[in-house]
Amino acid sequence: MSLDGILAAARAHHPDADTSVIQHAHDEAAVWHAGQTRRSGDPYLTHCLAVAAIVADIGMPPAVICAALLHDVEDTLCPPGRVAGHFGQEIAELISAVRSAKLGTAPLNGLAFEGSRPASQPTREQAVLAICLADRLHNMRTIAFLAPAVQHRKAQETLNVLAPLARKAGLTGVSRELHALSAAVLRPASTGSALTPRVLATLTLLLPAPHRARWREEWHAELATLPTRRTRGRFTLRVLLSTPRLSLTLRHPLRGERRR
Repeated sequence: MSLDGILAAARAHHPDADTSVIQHAHDEAAVWHAGQTRRSGDPYLTHCLAVAAIVADIGMPPAVICAALLHDVEDTLCPPGRVAGHFGQEIAELISAVRSAKLGTAPLNGLAFEGSRPASQPTREQAVLAICLADRLHNMRTIAFLAPAVQHRKAQETLNVLAPLARKAGLTGVSRELHALSAAVLRPASTGSALTPRVLATLTLLLPAPHRARWREEWHAELATLPTRRTRGRFTLRVLLSTPRLSLTLRHPLRGERRR
């Protein structure tokens, strides 16, 4: 979920593209989302980075990654027209289209990729779908912080609409995770299993603060894919045993490399 990771993914998929605009979009998002937090307490910018990282990983070009970083900037004090002036009309229109789709004024089910994978130069419709799917995926990863009724509604919509759309678009990994996260909300294995996410959330406190959100999301997402209470317990135990070493590696990366 770091900017460096996003830039690396963009360069891997588009080695000849100018990725400096991604840095510019990140800095712009950081300005307008400064002071905003998610329900989890994490800085709002972590959500923008997570959505952009998912979009970058599925192969979208820098312009779409920029739109992902800025997709919620219209909910801030950012002046109208600023994004178009700094990043061009294409990115501004893409953000507006994503916003319309998220608000339900533009149906997502009419959007699809023309093949099994996103194109290197996607249409605006493909780009909108990619950002909307990435936005929902990250929101599902952090759905535990929403009220139960909202969790159920979002999970049902994800299971019925978003996961099938991702599968139809050829994004099988995204579809699979959306389905697993939704099913975990709608069909929890047992009430006792609710303890495991709390344990994982507590373990993140052992990690350096800048890394907590990323690992909490990754652990919870993987936990949601495990089918039984026993496998979830084993996973939590494995995380418990490995967290001290992970914390050391994150705090002193060079020292961690020398020990390997």
